[in-house]
Amino acid sequence: MRHVIVNIRELVGIQPEGTTRLSGAEMDRTGSLRDAWLLMEEGRITDFGTGPAPQAEEVTDARGGMVLPAFCDSHTHLVYAGSREGEFLDKINGLSYEEIARRGGGILNSADLLARTDEESLYRQAKARLDEVVAKGTGAIEIKSGYGLSTEGELKSLRVIQRLKKESKALIKSTFLGAHAVGRGFSQADYVDQVCREMMPLAAPLADFVDVFCDAGFFTPEETARILEAGARYGLRPKIHANELAVSGGVQVGVAHGALSVDHLERTTDAEIEALRGSDTIPTMLPGASFFLNMPYGRAKDYIAAGLPLALASDYNPGSSPSGDMRFVMALACIKMRLTPVQALNAVTLNSACAMGVADETGSITRGKRANLLITRPLPSLVAIPYHYQTPFLAQVILGGEEI
Repeated sequence: MRHVIVNIRELVGIQPEGTTRLSGAEMDRTGSLRDAWLLMEEGRITDFGTGPAPQAEEVTDARGGMVLPAFCDSHTHLVYAGSREGEFLDKINGLSYEEIARRGGGILNSADLLARTDEESLYRQAKARLDEVVAKGTGAIEIKSGYGLSTEGELKSLRVIQRLKKESKALIKSTFLGAHAVGRGFSQADYVDQVCREMMPLAAPLADFVDVFCDAGFFTPEETARILEAGARYGLRPKIHANELAVSGGVQVGVAHGALSVDHLERTTDAEIEALRGSDTIPTMLPGASFFLNMPYGRAKDYIAAGLPLALASDYNPGSSPSGDMRFVMALACIKMRLTPVQALNAVTLNSACAMGVADETGSITRGKRANLLITRPLPSLVAIPYHYQTPFLAQVILGGEEI
């Protein structure tokens, strides 16, 4: 069935076919059309233009709003049990993320909660979070395990993600993050062995990627390399947590192992920028974690000035970024990282799609891509989205050509 959107004040995020990432100065530009229409068939964008709209069986009136590609969120942990409000108070009272972890809280606290939660309840909690972020405009999302920290817990989480994949209209990718922290009762060496030898063969059929928290107090570059090599034997490409708490070497080990992305990057030097030059690895920054933990924001403008691509993601998780609102991520990028609204839009759409391996499917207004679209209320310009960062701006979310 043909479905056309008419009365579009501005169609933004247009990219030529074959464009899967934007680097350096390319991030300063996005194609747009004024007074436009967009045609969808079988859940895909088939055409767009100006002037008289084509005939179609179904018509959506944008009423003078803008149409954008739906947000893509390439780094989340939204499968978790309960919450960590108590640690929120600890942070207010001055404890750091690392201090909370050393006291047995943090990720280990979430692992304890997940172990006590049955799979159906875990699914219902995760589904509610997923529905929330879809309603806020996210059309593609990567979801990690990592709060199991045992074979049983990790597989439980990955099964929940598989169920979400089947039942949601969002495009979902799954990541095995058994190496999120050392599980209770293990030495570090024994836990790395457990991840590589026992968890990996069972997790791989349920995952698209493998991830490691390569940072101070968690896993070393050498341990990370071992886990990534184990994942490669099962066809899992890496996505790395790197340089959140310290300059960890995670960027370099990720690049050396062909990581699709290296994520966080709150603490980096010129060496990390140089390591990424000429690679296929997408640097991904998570400003929601900087906001919530009062950490430095990543050197986004330096990465772009060096000619690199940049993706932005929410890091939705209970301990360091309990929000999956990508409009707020876009606003933080402009307010705190000094990106332009166009740069921020490219980072939360096409480049974030690239950082989860789906840029050939979504992330831009391109003929043949999935019709994952946002229709806004009437806005004066793209700038209004991050500027009025708490004012409701969405009129409609469309995923796979269907109104949500």
